Amino acid sequence: MKAIISDIHSNLEALQAVLKDIEKHPVTEIYCLGDVVGYGPNPRECVDLVMRCKIVLLGNHDQGAMFDPDGFNLPAERAIFWTRDQLESSEEERQFREKRWEFLAERPRTHRENGFLFVHGSARNPLNEYVFPEDIYNQRKMERIFALVERYCFQGHTHVPGVFLEQAPDDLYQFCRPEEIDYSHRLDDRKTLCNVGSVGQPRDGDRRACYVLLDDDTIRYRRVEYDIETTIKKIYAVPELENFLGDRLRDGR
Repeated sequence: MKAIISDIHSNLEALQAVLKDIEKHPVTEIYCLGDVVGYGPNPRECVDLVMRCKIVLLGNHDQGAMFDPDGFNLPAERAIFWTRDQLESSEEERQFREKRWEFLAERPRTHRENGFLFVHGSARNPLNEYVFPEDIYNQRKMERIFALVERYCFQGHTHVPGVFLEQAPDDLYQFCRPEEIDYSHRLDDRKTLCNVGSVGQPRDGDRRACYVLLDDDTIRYRRVEYDIETTIKKIYAVPELENFLGDRLRDGR
């Protein structure tokens, strides 16, 4: 059994709660789809924890922390520059700082395994392309993305969990929210995109951390409560992090 997590965004309390929940299941491997940092108050600690994962992909915020951020709004850009400073100015020994930078720099953009594709954004643009639920009505976009998927693709980036299905033979597409499928989906012959949601900053109206378990051909969504108020207080205490980055955690937006 695999646990697949994504979009932690320096939210240590959420990540710790998810890792504790994972321990309740016979999980042998944890895959992380990127955006370990950005927005939140604990980038160093979150990077250290995800180093234990078998696979960790590069997210756009991870890349932004290493290079000049491109396409970020002002609050996200300020958060990225603060994150970079935290990773660079740690009072810890130089070897720990370098280990984190080397880890982020070595992250791949994709991972393929037995018909499964793992990306941060999409199969077409692994780092930056969003695939939103309403994109099922953009047939041209969905055709091009699905054409690059052998069978199944796991992704994050939008922070909105759910399953996209290719509905042959009429070439229509379907999006199923976790609550609409009783938090479980069995993979079949249809090509499937699975957005695993966000650990550290859900945006589907449910403030609980989200991740998935993959057990053979079955996907199960997990929602996990965590100490949101502690994370919010930490964000409030950092002038470079806008207060709304904490406020929206309460609403899952």
